[in-house]
Amino acid sequence: MMSPPLVSIIIPCMNEEKTIGVCIKKALLALEKEKWDGEIIISDNSTDNSRNIARSLGAKIVIPNNKGYGNAFLEGFWHAKGTYFLLADADDTYDLSETAKFLKPLMTNDADFVMGTRFKGQIKKGSMPWLHRYIGNPLLTGILNELFKTNLSDSHCGMRSITKEAYDMLDLTSEGMEFASEMIIEAARKKLRITEVPITYYPRLTPSKLHSWGDGWRHLRFMMLYNPTPFFSIPGLLILILGIFMTLTLSIRGNVGTTSLHSFILGSMLLIIGTQTIATGSYMKVYGMVHNRIDKTGLTAKILDYHSLEFGLMFGIALLFAGLILGSGVILKWIGSGYGSLSEVGTAVTSMTMAALGIQVIFSALIISIFILEDKEK
Repeated sequence: MMSPPLVSIIIPCMNEEKTIGVCIKKALLALEKEKWDGEIIISDNSTDNSRNIARSLGAKIVIPNNKGYGNAFLEGFWHAKGTYFLLADADDTYDLSETAKFLKPLMTNDADFVMGTRFKGQIKKGSMPWLHRYIGNPLLTGILNELFKTNLSDSHCGMRSITKEAYDMLDLTSEGMEFASEMIIEAARKKLRITEVPITYYPRLTPSKLHSWGDGWRHLRFMMLYNPTPFFSIPGLLILILGIFMTLTLSIRGNVGTTSLHSFILGSMLLIIGTQTIATGSYMKVYGMVHNRIDKTGLTAKILDYHSLEFGLMFGIALLFAGLILGSGVILKWIGSGYGSLSEVGTAVTSMTMAALGIQVIFSALIISIFILEDKEK
C-alpha cells in the first residue's frame, strides 16, 4: 500500500483551460524542488477542456455535486490525503511557484494556518479592480478583524494553507464565496495560529467569475451570522433608548396632543423599530448558536432557557393587554361623547405602541422557542 502524500494541493476549476495546465506545472515543479511527495486535486465543474488537461498532467480530478467556490474546496478536502493542504485558484493569478513559503511555516510548526497577502506583496497592474483594491477588500478585511479579533491585511486572498489536523477542527459548510471568510472565522474561533506571507498577484487571462456587490454582500451577511451584535443589537438598543427618552419626556411635559404630537409619534416609532432590530439580532444570534456558529455564552444563552422564553411570552401578553385596555378606554370615551371629536390622540398612540410591542415580544419568544426545538431534535 502506498503511503499518503505529504502535501495536497487543492485547486477549484471552472472553465480555465487556458491556465489550468500552467498552474499544475508550477505546483509540480515546486513540489519537486523541495522533494515533497504531493498530490494535486482539481475540483472541477468545467464544460471546456480543463478536466482533460489536468488529467493529462497527472492531477486527480474530483467533481463536486453542486457548483460554488465553497463546494469545490469542500469536495477537494474530502479527497485530500496529505498532512498539509494548500489552496489556490486555477486562473494563474496566484503563483504556485510560491508554494514553499505557504507550507514551510506549517512544517516547522510555526503556524496552523497560513494566509497569503497581496497587499503586503505585489499587485501587478490590471490584476485587481480598484473597487476591490481600495474599498471592498480593505473594508471587509477591517470588519472581519474587528469582529473576530484577527490581524490580517488580506482576508480574501485565495491562496492559503492549513494542516490537516487544523482543518479537521473547523466546521466548514459554506457553499459559495463566503467560504473564504468562514475559514478565517472558524480558525479564529478555534484559536489557530494564523500567519501571513506576502505574495505576487497577477492579471487574469480569462474573465473573472466574481460578482463584486453580490459576493461582497455574501461575505458581510456571513459575518453578521457569526456576530450580529454590532449590526443589530447595539443599534437597536440605541434606537430603543432614544424612543423611550422621547416618549417619557414628552409624556411628563403633558399636552402631547396639542404641543408635541409629531415628536411623540416619532418616539413611539423608534420604540417599535428599536425593539424589532434587537429581536432580529436575537434571532440571528440564536440561529448561530443552534447551528454551532456562535458559542453558547452570555445573555443570549440564558434567554434560550425555557423559563426565560415563558417570561418573555407572559411579558408580551401583559404589554398587549395593557395596550388593549388603554385603547378600550379611549373607545369608551369616544362613545360617551356621542362619537364626536375627542382629544385623546396621545393616549391612542401609547395604546397602539404598547400593543405592537407586546405582539413583537410574543412573536420573538415563539420564534426563538422554534429554534430551540430544532436544536433539541438534533
